[in-house]
Amino acid sequence: MRRRDLGLSLLALPALALPSLGRGAQAEASGVRIVKQYGLPHVPLMVMEHQKLVEKHAARLGLPNITTQWPTLGGPGAMIDGLLSGQVDFGVVGTPGLATLWDKTWGTPRQVKALSCVQLQPFLLVTNNPAVKTLQDFTEKDRIAVPTVKISAQALCLQMAAAQVWGDAAYDRLDTLTVNLTHPEAATEVMSGKSPVNSHYAVSPFYYYELAATGVHLVLKSYDTLGGPHVNGNLAASPGFAKDNPLITQAVLAAQMEANDIIRTHPRDVAEIYIAQEKDSHGIEAVTKIIVDPDNVWTTIPQKLVTFADFMHKVGRLKHAPDQWQDMFLPYVHGGTGS
Repeated sequence: MRRRDLGLSLLALPALALPSLGRGAQAEASGVRIVKQYGLPHVPLMVMEHQKLVEKHAARLGLPNITTQWPTLGGPGAMIDGLLSGQVDFGVVGTPGLATLWDKTWGTPRQVKALSCVQLQPFLLVTNNPAVKTLQDFTEKDRIAVPTVKISAQALCLQMAAAQVWGDAAYDRLDTLTVNLTHPEAATEVMSGKSPVNSHYAVSPFYYYELAATGVHLVLKSYDTLGGPHVNGNLAASPGFAKDNPLITQAVLAAQMEANDIIRTHPRDVAEIYIAQEKDSHGIEAVTKIIVDPDNVWTTIPQKLVTFADFMHKVGRLKHAPDQWQDMFLPYVHGGTGS
C-alpha cells in the first residue's frame, strides 16, 4: 500500500512530558534501532515503520535526517541481551522480560525501563487434544509451545494459572510441558495435528487462525487469569540511548501515539500494512476484523503490570517489586491511568 497522509493532526497528539534537556539536538544520534517480534501485538511498530512516523516526528523536533532500522526477532531472549548491550535502542518485550531487565539493573545509573506500553491483548491457550478441557487435563504426553520457556509472558501466565489451580508452591507444575517455538511455527504445528506440539499459548492473530482450524479449541484466556485486560508488550528502552537522546525518544513515543490513532481510525489500511509485512494470507477482511476486536486495546499505558511483577517477586523471579507501575517506565507516560 502506498504510504500516504492519513490526516492526523499533530495538534491532536497529547503533550509529552519531556525531561530537562542537557544537550542540544545536534548531540543526538543519527539513527535508532527499534526491534519488533512476530504477530499482531507489534502492529503499532509496523505502522510506525511503514508510515515513517519516527522520522516525521524527529524532523518536527529538529532532527530531520534520522534513520530508523526495524529488525524482527522471534523471542525475548535476544531482545533482552540487545537492550543490555546497547545493540538495541528500543524493543518490544513482554512484562516478564521488562521486569527482569528492570530488576537486574535496579539501583544502577543504567536501569532499564519502558518508554510505553504497546497494547493490551490477551493470550489464548489452545490445543488440538480433545481430552484437554482445563489445565488439570494436561499430561506428560502434551507439549505447550511458548516463545521462550519460563521467561516469556505466556510462560508466566501459565504459571500464574497453575498457581491458582494447584497453589503457589506448584506454580511451575506445567513448565516441563513447555517448549520454545515462535508463534508462526507453533500455530503451524498445532493446526497440522501431526506434531508432538499439540498446544500453544498464542498471541493474536495466531489464536484466531488456530481456533478456526478443525479440532482446535480454547483451554484458557489470560484475561481470566489476571482478572481483566492486561499489558501484552512494552517498548523497553536501552538506558544509555534514552538518556542521551531525549528528542529521539520523544519522537518514538509521538510516532507510536500517532500509529495508535491510525489503527483506530483506519483499521483496513493497517490490515494491509500487517499483511504485507507478515506475509499473512488470511485476507483483508479477516485481519481487519481482528484489529478491531475489543480485546485488542491500542494504548501506551499499561494495565495489570504490577500484578505480573508481584507474582514474579513472590515466586523468587525478582529481587525487587515495584511500588507502582510508573517505577518501571520512563517519565513520558507517567500521567496516564495505569496499573
